[in-house]
Amino acid sequence: MRRQDTSGRTHDLVLYGATGFTGALAAAYLAEHAPEDCHWALAGRSLAKLEQLRDRLTATHPACAALPLLRADSGDPASLRALAAGTRVLATTVGPYLLHGEPLVAACAEAGTDYVDLTGEPEFVDRMYLRHDATARASGARLVHASGFDSVPHDLGVHYTVGFLPEGVPIRIDGFVRTHATFSGGTLASVLTAVSRPVAMARAARERRRAEPRPLGRTVRVPIGPPLRSRETHTWGVPLPLLDSQIIARSAAALDRYGPDFRYRHYAGVRRLPVAVGGALGAGALCALAQVPPARRWLSGRLEPGRGPDPERRAHSWFAVRFVASGGGERLVTEVSGGDPGYEETAKMLAESALCLAFDDLPETAGQVTSAVAMGDALTTRLQKADITFRVVKEGEGKEGQG
Repeated sequence: MRRQDTSGRTHDLVLYGATGFTGALAAAYLAEHAPEDCHWALAGRSLAKLEQLRDRLTATHPACAALPLLRADSGDPASLRALAAGTRVLATTVGPYLLHGEPLVAACAEAGTDYVDLTGEPEFVDRMYLRHDATARASGARLVHASGFDSVPHDLGVHYTVGFLPEGVPIRIDGFVRTHATFSGGTLASVLTAVSRPVAMARAARERRRAEPRPLGRTVRVPIGPPLRSRETHTWGVPLPLLDSQIIARSAAALDRYGPDFRYRHYAGVRRLPVAVGGALGAGALCALAQVPPARRWLSGRLEPGRGPDPERRAHSWFAVRFVASGGGERLVTEVSGGDPGYEETAKMLAESALCLAFDDLPETAGQVTSAVAMGDALTTRLQKADITFRVVKEGEGKEGQG
């Protein structure tokens, strides 16, 4: 790995897609929390919309009046190369990433620029590994996907939990996700794009498995677990075959601290069995409808990209992820929790990830890496200071989980 010298670049951090729903929230967070000596900028397709956003930020943070505005378009690779070449870290909210994301990944990989996004699209992550990981390793760029609710609380939650268990032992962890929230048009568009391509998604995953080195002398598994009743969380567990598990598996493969034999299963934690059954049926129906173009267009039209829940609704939203873990004869329950998962906290996670990459003392990594591998405890500490809770709920001895 040869990390390029980025010390002479104009910006420490650029936020691309700043005028979108989540992008504007991330911009507001940076306006409030970025260090005074942080040189950051807003980027997007429309300078007029960027100017309107800067005016809104300036109303509460006068220093933002001098915030640079950069025009760039995902359909103009030259503009993205210029964007990447001028900053040390580039954060993007522009999705669906399968449709709009690759040119910016390519630009950052070539320029040695650290990159963070909000994708929850497994096919996109796999294809970016296959096409750009080697280039990023050569340039020293860190490509960190899924830097919002997908998949920071889950990835860092498992990393946090593993730290309490004995070293060098088999580890078993089940994660149970509970939320009370709604989502925006951009998120719906990304979900529909991802689930409408099952064959392409499976092909990309298969190609990655063939290309990606496996950990030597260690086993990492993330099976789709059976539905179950969890006495520790008092919920029914409905399997969630999402990107989160894959991100956790890559962290486990890269970090020896996860032990010689690591297994993780991912669930939605639901209090009442009828709700669990209804949720599973609803998810199946959504996936089925997404395969039919007219139905997919109809679903997309229900909530247009750029729109999302109002501040009052976001203020009453929350998430909690509990991890039931065992290893070396010890049993442990931990929790990561916070406010509105889809937008307020996602914007916070993206912004803090970008600031962490820009300013914190981190391990030497490059290529496509996870939040736990690239930032680990440093990002956990940042999020704790930003009012996202990481805590031990219960610990003690007991019969360990099977499998």
